[in-house]
Amino acid sequence: MLARLPNFIDPLLLADRNANIEGELPVSSLERVAGLLSNDAGSVSVKLFFGREGKLATIEGHISAVLALKCQRCLEPIEWPVSSDIKLGIVNTLERANNLPEGYEPLLLIEEGKIPLTSIVEDELLLILPSIPKHQDDCAAPAVPNNEPEPSLKTVQATKENPFSILADLKTQKKLETTNGSTKE
Repeated sequence: MLARLPNFIDPLLLADRNANIEGELPVSSLERVAGLLSNDAGSVSVKLFFGREGKLATIEGHISAVLALKCQRCLEPIEWPVSSDIKLGIVNTLERANNLPEGYEPLLLIEEGKIPLTSIVEDELLLILPSIPKHQDDCAAPAVPNNEPEPSLKTVQATKENPFSILADLKTQKKLETTNGSTKE
């Protein structure tokens, strides 16, 4: 077990050694997740176990964190606990990815060598985060920027000019002309 999480890992080498990685990863290091967060405080707890199942190199483990997401109703921060089990099979072709044992998701490595540990964690977080996070209870809508109350729907409808009002005016004008006895033909 490592005391500090490395920035880059060689999953195949770690699988050959049956290595364990356990530690905290700062949320601020997760660039792809940053746009969904209201702040990048905190950390993600990571526990990964590398091994082999026959010829297949595997990564199994667990990640958990409490992330500060933006509520899509009120745009205020919302604490969102996340917890996910990881079960990956390391493959180098799409054919091998399609033939993984049941329960394994593919981790496609095009080239052997080191990969960023954050990419594995970010992939898992992006899969489990809600697409539209909202508070459990009803939350207030954002306040109107000025101090004036919003107009009601009836007021808005009454102030809207009817595009056919011109036709109504022409119709009444035509009636007046015919009742006065003057027709302009």
